[in-house]
Amino acid sequence: MKWCRFVHGGTTRLGLIEDDRVRAAEGSLFEGARAGRESHALAEVRLLPPTLPFTFFAVGFNYRAHVLHSQAKGSAVARMPERPEVGYRANNALIGDGETIVIPADCPGDVEAEGELVAVIGRKARRCSRAEAEAAIFGWTIGNDVSAREWQRGDRTFWRAKNADTFKPMGPWIETEVDPRRSTTRVRVNGRQACEFATGDMIFDTVDYIVEMSRYITLHPGDVLWMGAQSTVKIAPGDRVEVEISGIGTLCNSVAAEQS
Repeated sequence: MKWCRFVHGGTTRLGLIEDDRVRAAEGSLFEGARAGRESHALAEVRLLPPTLPFTFFAVGFNYRAHVLHSQAKGSAVARMPERPEVGYRANNALIGDGETIVIPADCPGDVEAEGELVAVIGRKARRCSRAEAEAAIFGWTIGNDVSAREWQRGDRTFWRAKNADTFKPMGPWIETEVDPRRSTTRVRVNGRQACEFATGDMIFDTVDYIVEMSRYITLHPGDVLWMGAQSTVKIAPGDRVEVEISGIGTLCNSVAAEQS
């Protein structure tokens, strides 16, 4: 099933994707939502990030090729992780499918995109076994982790580099019936494929992270965990960026420069 959040006629609704239509749903997404009668053409609605997370977690280096590439470029922090560790991102950076990534006017240097698998938590989780961690995953969506590299090198907390408004597209929906360990992630810029990798080829998988995180942190329904990327792709104003994960869908966003 594909669950989404959408706007139609100025009203925000929960929805269920049915081919090229979206059916409005009733109830809470994580407490037994059900499809209603109201239906709209997908082209007539605006998709929002499919969940607004209580907490937005993000994995750093979680693909071997990404670590090696960063080491080759001289990164002082790139190293193979010895255990699952997470960071945090800001909800203000989230935008939905079809919205515009806006690069701040004073942003220097390269801006890069990373196509990432995103796990959506569906139940409260604390001190999980592996089976409990697996059961805590409600479904999967797609993230585009946009980063301003010059700011990333200079800001101690990455507060602008990774959390500027619009820097975290997520969507287009949550897919509940896929095993992403068998998926392929592809990133295209202006229709040309820029990278491709096996989504499941991670150093630590999602269950590893949830088990480790839940030893210290309570996870809540709607929380998201971005799982990292194998490679980065440079983007610039005027580009159209697509992140596709097979079995889930495609997240599409344009890129623009801030108007000063």
